[in-house]
Amino acid sequence: MRIGIVQTNPTFGEVASNLARATELMETASADLWVLPELFVTGYQFVSREEVRFLAEPVPDGPTCRALVEYARRRGCHVVAGLDEAEGARCYNAAVLVGPSGLVARYRKVHLFAEETRWFDPGDLPFPVAQAGAAAVGLLVCFDHLFPEAARTLALRGAEVIAHPANLVMKGYAQLTMRTRALENGVFTATANRVGREARGVQTLVYTGESQIVSPRGDLLTRLSAHREEIGVVEIDPAQARDKRLNRFNDRLADRRPEFYADPSSPAR
Repeated sequence: MRIGIVQTNPTFGEVASNLARATELMETASADLWVLPELFVTGYQFVSREEVRFLAEPVPDGPTCRALVEYARRRGCHVVAGLDEAEGARCYNAAVLVGPSGLVARYRKVHLFAEETRWFDPGDLPFPVAQAGAAAVGLLVCFDHLFPEAARTLALRGAEVIAHPANLVMKGYAQLTMRTRALENGVFTATANRVGREARGVQTLVYTGESQIVSPRGDLLTRLSAHREEIGVVEIDPAQARDKRLNRFNDRLADRRPEFYADPSSPAR
């Protein structure tokens, strides 16, 4: 199975051209699963909830989701992408997994970061795992990387690949944590970050690039540059993520002791 990550530099609000640029990059190679950045067609730095509403699209009937499904159908692949999703009066920083037959799974970001907490509604769907060709794929979005419970939930639900659309501004953090998430859960992780900068609010955001794919052993299979739009494609064997053994005595999931993991803030039994 071939996994591809796409690293773009979207212009805020230019949905059609941002989609065209991402598609242009994907056309230069072949992959069974592509992972695109968070909010890849809208840009990230919203300055009001009204902007979020204006650029939000329904899932799966919005133009971006339909275009991704059409691409997946034409190329015989699956695509994960971050979108500004509208549902009624609510807006979500969301991710979708689509394939040739349409929408496969969606996720709404649970751990909102910084000013996202002002513009987006918090996620209200379970962490999803769905089959995408040869692999079971789980979805996270950006800041979810800092919460080990999120990736562990996906692993316990059978994820073999964690697709991670992102717009990272804290240099090096997610590149480190997603290697750890891969190692501690015995899964592949594929982080698609963006590059460039946005200066639409009181703060200039500089995106860190360095999108990466990591093996279940925590090995870096590919890492992209910090500044350029580009893609990376690697061949993986999803079966490697099905064997959680560290040695003949230890298993990353079977050795868990959940009875000792209670939140210390919870009342004692």
